[in-house]
Amino acid sequence: MPQYFRDSPESLVPDALAGFAAAHADLVAYSPDHGYFRTRHTAPTRRVGLVSGGGSGHEPLHSGFLGTGMLDAACPGRIFASPHNRQIFEASRAVARADGVLHIVKNYTGDRINFGIAAERLAHEGIRCARLLIDDDLATDSDDIAVGRRGTGATLIVEKILGAAADEGRGLEDLVALGTDVTRRARSLAVAAAAHTTPQSGTPAFTLPDNVLEFGVGIHGERAEGTTPHAPLGKLVETMTDQLLAALPDSAGTRVLALVNGLGSITSLELYGIRHAVAKALDDRGVGLDRSLTGTFVSALDMRGFSLTLFATDAEALRLWDAPARTPAWPL
Repeated sequence: MPQYFRDSPESLVPDALAGFAAAHADLVAYSPDHGYFRTRHTAPTRRVGLVSGGGSGHEPLHSGFLGTGMLDAACPGRIFASPHNRQIFEASRAVARADGVLHIVKNYTGDRINFGIAAERLAHEGIRCARLLIDDDLATDSDDIAVGRRGTGATLIVEKILGAAADEGRGLEDLVALGTDVTRRARSLAVAAAAHTTPQSGTPAFTLPDNVLEFGVGIHGERAEGTTPHAPLGKLVETMTDQLLAALPDSAGTRVLALVNGLGSITSLELYGIRHAVAKALDDRGVGLDRSLTGTFVSALDMRGFSLTLFATDAEALRLWDAPARTPAWPL
């Protein structure tokens, strides 16, 4: 039975937050009373503060992307649980600029509720606030799912591009419009050979037969509509690539940015093999690969799997993607 290295299930998150704050004290400041991180360095040209957050267990998202060129504040919740609206309100108030604050929110019910309450509280204090909803998960793109697509890997792409745009001094409405367009042009899909281990019990969140993959798994361990045989990597990536390209707007002949993301326990050796397979699949389909990022950026505790995000690029998005950023986890 896998076991986490921790003093107790209850201490896992608070000890990790304290350790993160100490390890990156030159870049981030932690407010333990209010439960949020904020950057120590930000562009003076910013008119809007960027705030995001979500459950712990997805590291390095979101706190790892605090800093110049990306987020102003991040609110970590309990494992796979939304941050409290109080955290979001206090963080937003701390980093709001002349033109207010923008909440970057993954599309989950708890996140939508808590960020919404925080926005109402900010409005009562006269602080402008807008919300950008990230909903890129192709596995939940169905009319039968009332809440719509989940927010997953595209969150990182949005945080990077909007961070660069905010550094240029763009206003709240401009950032919302840009973020909406970026989200519209991004889709993600995840597969897993094994579920994450539940910290409280030390047991898998679900079990799979040998040589079977959960195709369309969620980053909280949400089950997919179905499974698929564990095919050779090239065939698996081709299937994922075809589905993602078909879901992108004007996908024929497009150029893309690819995010190859580990879900927790997959090795770098495997991830770079996946990156190789993605490039080949795109080339075989006549799709140009403008940029790529490979590593673990949006994890699901120790889930053994990966996600693939494709984003249809243009010159403006690439310019903002290439802009410098300095955060605890941004690799470029």
